[in-house]
Amino acid sequence: MTPQHSSTPARAGAASAALALVLVSAASASPAGAAAGPARTVRGAEGQQLTVSTASGLDPLGQTVRVTGQGYDQAKGVYVAFCKDNGDNRVPAPCVGGADTAGGSKASQWIVPQGDPHAGELGIPYGEGGRFDVELKLTAKNEGLDCTQVACSVVTRVDHRGAGDRSQDVRVPVAFRGQDPVGPGGEGVGVPQGTVAYRTTAQFTSAGKPRDLMLHPDSRKLYVGSDDLPDTADVNESGLHVLDPADGRVRSTISQAPGSTGTLGRRAVRQIVAPLPGDGVVFSYPLRGIGTAKDGDAAAAGAWVPGGAVTDAAPGIAPGTVFVAQGPALSEVDTATATVKRTVTLEGGDGFAVDPVRKVIWFTDAGNRRMCRIDAATFHVSATVELPPGEGYIGFTEVDPETGAVWVGLDTSVVVHDAAGKRLRVLEGEDLPRAARFDPATHEAFVVRQDAGDPAQPGSDNNGSLTVYRTADFEQAAEPVVLPGNHGQLGFASLAVEPGAGTVFVSNPAEGRITRLQRSVSPKVTQGPTDQTVTEGTRAVLTARAEGIPEPAVAWQVSADAGRTWKPVEGANAPVYSFTARASDSGHRYRAEFHNEAGTSRTSPVTLTVTPAETTTGGGNGTGGAGDGPTDGTGGSGTDGTGGTGGTGGTGASGGTGTGTSGTGTSGTSGTTGGTSGDGTSGSGGAVASGGTAGSGGATGSGGTVGGTGTTTTGGGALASTGTAAATLAGAAAVLTAAGWVLVRRKRPATTA
Repeated sequence: MTPQHSSTPARAGAASAALALVLVSAASASPAGAAAGPARTVRGAEGQQLTVSTASGLDPLGQTVRVTGQGYDQAKGVYVAFCKDNGDNRVPAPCVGGADTAGGSKASQWIVPQGDPHAGELGIPYGEGGRFDVELKLTAKNEGLDCTQVACSVVTRVDHRGAGDRSQDVRVPVAFRGQDPVGPGGEGVGVPQGTVAYRTTAQFTSAGKPRDLMLHPDSRKLYVGSDDLPDTADVNESGLHVLDPADGRVRSTISQAPGSTGTLGRRAVRQIVAPLPGDGVVFSYPLRGIGTAKDGDAAAAGAWVPGGAVTDAAPGIAPGTVFVAQGPALSEVDTATATVKRTVTLEGGDGFAVDPVRKVIWFTDAGNRRMCRIDAATFHVSATVELPPGEGYIGFTEVDPETGAVWVGLDTSVVVHDAAGKRLRVLEGEDLPRAARFDPATHEAFVVRQDAGDPAQPGSDNNGSLTVYRTADFEQAAEPVVLPGNHGQLGFASLAVEPGAGTVFVSNPAEGRITRLQRSVSPKVTQGPTDQTVTEGTRAVLTARAEGIPEPAVAWQVSADAGRTWKPVEGANAPVYSFTARASDSGHRYRAEFHNEAGTSRTSPVTLTVTPAETTTGGGNGTGGAGDGPTDGTGGSGTDGTGGTGGTGGTGASGGTGTGTSGTGTSGTSGTTGGTSGDGTSGSGGAVASGGTAGSGGATGSGGTVGGTGTTTTGGGALASTGTAAATLAGAAAVLTAAGWVLVRRKRPATTA
């Protein structure tokens, strides 16, 4: 964002505001746990999200990370900083690097409301939706703080204008190189935290014999290419069906497409090739048809490719084109007219995949157990890659558009090569791999396997499966899903994956069924509570959060026997559990339990310590001296906090006023009461003594008024208006002096006592 420009006073105000972060950083308490991961997101109490681009393995000498936030209260300015993590409901402090008063060190950032008149050039305005996007430089050690020894977090907190406001507190723990990337703790119950699984939520039987699926990226409609399933209906169900993915309702069916002579007729749809912009698809139909249609069309447009039957098709690199295989011949074809633009003929093969990013075509040749790499620009073979030996069966060839890796379903295995053709992994299995899809958001590959459907073969059980792999390390990313009755005797299965992999659709041609699977993730603790020490009668605040799909419910539990048994806390069903601590609560352990349909997870237990409430004894009350006629009387000085005993007020001619002086004790017992009243006014209360308490005024004489009462001080004196320790003010003065800033006390107009 472009910094706002302002006058010099505004800049001074911005720097003073940033220095407030240094002053706050003087406090510290016990650390909380840190978390690990390439990136990490933590949700705040009011739904804010704070994300740090790199949360572990940081360079201790300094590494710049990207910090993004959303959902923040745009009426409140916040600091973004790297600080010691002192746990729930505690100010994170001290902070590494202090305050960035010049805007160049990236030690901290200041996010302000739009149009904030005090922001100057250092304040960065919120974006829409309470968003910000800044950089911080994280360094492990700085001026006595060592984040390799204590837990530190990237934090947000309300700025100097609301220092006690904890509503915008969000903490993202990080770890440096050499540190174990520990998380907020907790354990899974039954399944590990964050376990991904897919469960069946619906089955559709309204689209004939489904042969191919595509979830349109723009319209989100489910397109289904189908053959007829004669045993299930008295009408021909072949064609292109458009379904509502939520309930399987048929929106429309396009059954008519041109034949080789241009005559319309009912056509089966075997393969959906590519989406059209906005809505609709390109598809192939027997024997050589290339068609286009969208939801609601009465008939498809189409043309026939010259030559042999089309065995495979894929989107072209150039707009308005597709690639088609006719056995070993690969051609680039105009979509609208089916005119062949160019062709290359190989020694064998009939299936292929296109890498549009790298402009490469991978053509598989099962008979010769190899793949040919074809340059899409020149249409020449640029490399040949050997496939593992086997029986010759190839189920699919697909390219991961993110990495360029080529996945080939070969016999009962999936063989993965990188973008250059180097073999990376062979993923073994029992059933036949039939289709694969990739989701760039989750970096996962989805593979459908079908049973061979031959009871004579070992391992045949008539059931297929859906397996999910991480594309980075090829490990399974979800529990395999059993697909009952999904065998390959009556056609290959296909699948469609919703962006983000929240929903997956799998076809079963043998039974004329489409299964919708929903992603679920068992709760994963993202923030655990921390041990608490509070004073009896004050509030204890415990916070825990977890992520999962569906959103996990939370219930707090308490143990009074050191964790041997646990019972639920009645009514404690929110991420933040706050209650007034009693002495009997000391030593109790607390934890939060999160549950959704995918599983249950718990936070690590924490212990509450309750200390007795402090009792404060006031200083002595000095009494005013006696008035001596019209002359002011002077009270005696108190000793050890006990004010002197005032004499009897004299009778003044005009009602003279006695004036008491302060006691000189520090913390003594109550002072003696004021003297007996005279006709004049009693002595006034003494001023605050050093460490002690002002004396009270004498009793009211005839027509007199009672003297004032002093204020109790503790710990060497405190500022009643702010509660700021005197030692902190001394440190503040040093910081301000070192920074070259001068505080000017505004003169107040004189007032009459």
